Amino acid sequence: MKITETELPGLLLINPRIFEDSRGYFYESYNYRNFRENGLDYNFVQDNQSRSPRNVIRGLHYQLTPFAQNKLLRVTEGAVFDVVVDLRKNSPSYGKWWGHEISAENKLQLFIPSGFAHGFAVISEWATVLYKTDEFYNPQYERGINYADKSLGIEWRVEPGTEIVSAKDMNAPVLSEADNNFIYNNK
Repeated sequence: MKITETELPGLLLINPRIFEDSRGYFYESYNYRNFRENGLDYNFVQDNQSRSPRNVIRGLHYQLTPFAQNKLLRVTEGAVFDVVVDLRKNSPSYGKWWGHEISAENKLQLFIPSGFAHGFAVISEWATVLYKTDEFYNPQYERGINYADKSLGIEWRVEPGTEIVSAKDMNAPVLSEADNNFIYNNK
């Protein structure tokens, strides 16, 4: 696998090794030993999956410490524009967002460390997103940032006015008013 650092410290784009032939393809989407050898030594405890139609925006979600989650995300159907926002106070990229197309076709994966808010927009007819977390879901520590926060200026790749967004996500606070207990540690 090839791991690429993004401009947000700790956020990693992972390109797995794909074996293709006349029967189709095969790849290891997760191998603990390989991930550990590349510095990603996490004990994933929960898998999550969603399926959504075009123009759905989910996010921006995170869990506060001590239940913050590291995530390993991939798409098995369709395509999404995946977005993360750095919430780590004192980070050189605090409040900045990064986005990338993740799809069943490109088979890219995204490692999202704790301290980032995460969301995605469906840019294909349908998309199925799967992600592993190293901490269980804990509703008392769940938080969100409004997907349309003007201070972030996220370009979701969805035509304005066609977004499909949950009431919870629509009513989430903007970054400047959101709960946040993450501190950047550049070790």
